[in-house]
Amino acid sequence: MSITSAFVLFSVIWFMVFLIAIPIKLQTQGDLGEIVPGTHAGAPEVHDLKKKAWISTVVAFILWAMISSIIDSGMITMRDIDFFNRMDPETSDEISE
Repeated sequence: MSITSAFVLFSVIWFMVFLIAIPIKLQTQGDLGEIVPGTHAGAPEVHDLKKKAWISTVVAFILWAMISSIIDSGMITMRDIDFFNRMDPETSDEISE
């Protein structure tokens, strides 16, 4: 796996984890009963984004290490996920690698 591929994989995993973590323990203005005039009641009041970003980084790194090691080891290849058989059949050169 190249450096660019590793960075893209980490970025995708990080954003997925971060977007899952954002609504966890989110307190809105409506929840706290302190709605600022001109804002929506669902606007966040306490969000702890810095803490969630660090937690997302740690979780994403662990997931990235596991996924990249699976990819680098060859346990899962593109042929394993070719459900529509669009790839050419394996040649003897590919099998020996």
